[in-house]
Amino acid sequence: MDLQGTSFIGAGRGTGGAGEARAVNPVSGEKLDPAYHAEGEETVEAVCRLAAEAFEDYRGRSGREKATFLRSIADEIDAVEEEIVARMTVETALPEGRCRMEKGRTCFQLRLFADLLEEGSWVDARIDHADPGRAPVPKPDCRSMWRPVGPVVVFCASNFPLAYSVAGGDTASALAAGCPVIVKAHGSHPGTAEIVGAAVRAAVTRCGVPDGVFALLYGSGRTIGQALVRHPAVKAVGFTGSRAGGRALMDTAAARPEPIPVWAEMSAVNPVFVLPGALQERGEAIAEGFVGSLTLGVGQFCTNPGLLISGREGRSAFAERVASLAAGTAPATMLHKGIASAYHEAVDTMISKEGVESLARVEAEAGNNAGAVVLGTSADAFLADHSMADEMFGPATLMIEAGDEEAMLGVAESLEGQLTATVHATGEDREVFAKLIDVLERKAGRLIYNGYPTGVEVCHGMVHGGPVPATSDGGSTSVGPRSITRFTRLVCWQDFPDNLLPTELQEDNPLGISRIVDGARS
Repeated sequence: MDLQGTSFIGAGRGTGGAGEARAVNPVSGEKLDPAYHAEGEETVEAVCRLAAEAFEDYRGRSGREKATFLRSIADEIDAVEEEIVARMTVETALPEGRCRMEKGRTCFQLRLFADLLEEGSWVDARIDHADPGRAPVPKPDCRSMWRPVGPVVVFCASNFPLAYSVAGGDTASALAAGCPVIVKAHGSHPGTAEIVGAAVRAAVTRCGVPDGVFALLYGSGRTIGQALVRHPAVKAVGFTGSRAGGRALMDTAAARPEPIPVWAEMSAVNPVFVLPGALQERGEAIAEGFVGSLTLGVGQFCTNPGLLISGREGRSAFAERVASLAAGTAPATMLHKGIASAYHEAVDTMISKEGVESLARVEAEAGNNAGAVVLGTSADAFLADHSMADEMFGPATLMIEAGDEEAMLGVAESLEGQLTATVHATGEDREVFAKLIDVLERKAGRLIYNGYPTGVEVCHGMVHGGPVPATSDGGSTSVGPRSITRFTRLVCWQDFPDNLLPTELQEDNPLGISRIVDGARS
């Protein structure tokens, strides 16, 4: 397609008027055409009005209709894969294989939600029949299920131009729930966003859903982004990014006359604990696997392992091996200048701390390149300076020497909320360090045994979330079918006639879905 550099607003395109910007090739520094025209706050009112109008229609569409729409989006994205790959590689410096993988993941997510909608039991329909003769007071008929909240704003992530962007997990789950979506594009990959946005618009037209069900806006997060979150028609927000960005949106949402939830994924250092038996038995293999996880994608994953904790015995050889392997990796280009600058600044800050030593540092050429960094410290030093747990977003890790179980437990207890926590252990380790798993269960959304945190499977059992500050709400997941409930609320219908009930709650169960009736699954 010929890129136009304008927003998608209903069936039309934006006119800009609030400045313009171009994507930058992170390898060459070349500014890419076309210029992308930012919308002003006046556009927010029109977009939110369209979304609110669309919600009145879209919320009542059947699961099968919404499933058809989601599959149509996936089909349209599949059809423009070559265009996506061509643009995405020059906007992000990501290799072709990664682009195709992320495209496949994005389409798989959409189709997984379509399957969920057609099966139907996700609404968690519950029916308690009336008992007029109950003493001392009659029991009413009560029926409840999840219902969509309304228009949702989704902020594209810088590090996942497809899977956490225009048609990514937040958008897919919100559309599946029955919510129109307004997407705020990310400035580092606007062309990729426009190609995918056009694919979504094509699906809107093909499936006959209301035009306001989808919009894609270009502009500053501090202007239209904040204006969208403040608008009374918006009922929830999906965000993946920095802690500062997530907290700013949370504060804006909380300050509204009607506060709304912000489902934000913000930061994590994803600790990896290597217990003594595992270190002795397979330290070499663990070191290799760890460095592979650390440097994957230039460390630009929210699940990148930023802490590596091991015992004292055998630790010296292990640390040397990790450092040696990291030193043998090649630097690579990060997604954009902002991420690269923040990475180098974070590493320099960490190295300057008392008690931190540099074990390996791959020097990168000027520009947006970054190399692997391995730093070392002791458990005592780490516990004395909580800032050592700050995220270094990129291929950097801090190795912590913990002399015994008590020291490891102290490190674990000191950690903030995390997306993941990993333990490498043997059978004997499990018995000695049993308390460690209990501590980590309170700290992370996903526990990994004898593996590595990078790589998040899109499946029913996945939890991609965690206590604050990993996410804004530790009871949620942004990956997998259960993420749909973030954009819903529970509604109860008491003593309603059958013909006024949602189909999912009608007495004869016309959809044939699994329900809880009078306390029993049926």
